[in-house]
Amino acid sequence: MTATLMWGALTWAQFALAAAACLASWRILRGPRAQDRILGLDTLYVTVMLLFVVTGLRVGTSFFFEAALVIGLLGFVATVALAKFLIRGEVIE
Repeated sequence: MTATLMWGALTWAQFALAAAACLASWRILRGPRAQDRILGLDTLYVTVMLLFVVTGLRVGTSFFFEAALVIGLLGFVATVALAKFLIRGEVIE
């Protein structure tokens, strides 16, 4: 009973996170401002990172957790770099 409940919850979470990733991609493509696109990118990387964690729980391997860690690190750096570019007009001073 518990395994079936966990399997169903993980399946529902994967569908919900996939829908959130699609909506974040729509925000990146639609815009209308650069700030909206950066917010969409930030949402997309967090959503994909969580999707990898849920998939790792479902499959039971540590590969997806390591990939989620790398996605989180690269996404954070990209968000900071893009925000700095919008504020100052340059990334490297």
